[in-house]
Amino acid sequence: MSAPATRGFYKLCLSTLVAVYFLILVGGIVRTTGSGMGCPDWPKCFGEWIPPTTVSQLPENYKEEYSQLREKKNKKFAAMLSAIGMKESASQIINDKSILEEADFNPLKTYIEYINRLIGVVIGLLIVALFFRSLSFRKSNPSFVWISFATLIGVILQGWFGSIVVSTNLTSWTITIHMFLALVIVALLVYLLHIVSNPVKIKVNPYIRILALAGIVLLAIQVFLGTEVRTAIDRIAATMQPRANWISSAGADFIIHRSFSWLVLLVNLGVLLAIRKTTSINPLTITLTLLILLSVLTGAGMAYFSMPAFLQPLHLLIVTMTCGTQFLLLFRLETIRETA
Repeated sequence: MSAPATRGFYKLCLSTLVAVYFLILVGGIVRTTGSGMGCPDWPKCFGEWIPPTTVSQLPENYKEEYSQLREKKNKKFAAMLSAIGMKESASQIINDKSILEEADFNPLKTYIEYINRLIGVVIGLLIVALFFRSLSFRKSNPSFVWISFATLIGVILQGWFGSIVVSTNLTSWTITIHMFLALVIVALLVYLLHIVSNPVKIKVNPYIRILALAGIVLLAIQVFLGTEVRTAIDRIAATMQPRANWISSAGADFIIHRSFSWLVLLVNLGVLLAIRKTTSINPLTITLTLLILLSVLTGAGMAYFSMPAFLQPLHLLIVTMTCGTQFLLLFRLETIRETA
């Protein structure tokens, strides 16, 4: 990475990745504060580009109006699910009338969700700019163009699916898919950063790359288990139980998630030690280990201190940054070829 154009593209890519991490943090705040349905429609909020501040600005039948709009959208989405063989999920969306229940207007929650959407728009514009900037490398580095284009498609898909999350009233499996789509976008941006910077590779034995890949798979499973815990907590919170009872009431979901975190930590420590035997300690492996330890500590903090609200989005951010660092480490590893 020497030419000014390449350095500028790298900076734009890095800025976009940081912005995506920030959006994930804000998304965690949205979830923690229960603001996901602060805007019952999408892309507008209560039919306006600037949402209302008082309920008096809304029609008397606003709940029925937005419930009907979401019902129409859900029917279209259910038809699409049926067409690809997900008939059971489609049936649940159509028959679960609780999905159509509209929450009371809350200006704070509305503006938390609205700010989340505004940040999402900014990131969308950054990724559009990234794609158009990549076109200047279409002859010298066509891979820049293809990865930037894939990232743009991912963001468009994420935006559309975000509307489905709202339409289905935060149905748990849609939130999980929304989260994993965000991780795909992170992986694409990390890979783009990797190929743009053209770093010195870390030469390792083949089994270390396999171990690093296993660490990614295990963390992806752990993220899925975490979304299951979050879903269980949402159900418990809806019963108006005190925060002190949330973790104990989560049952097996939390126990499995907590236990699995140790496996994730041990495998990634194994990657660190294996790399140390092959070459010198790399700052990337140290960063990854520290992030995993922080994710364990913030998870333990939520368990032992009654789920403090500030730790939930922080835990999500750290886990997402851990995923990005895992991807970057895997991309940096190069298998040593055995010579005859």
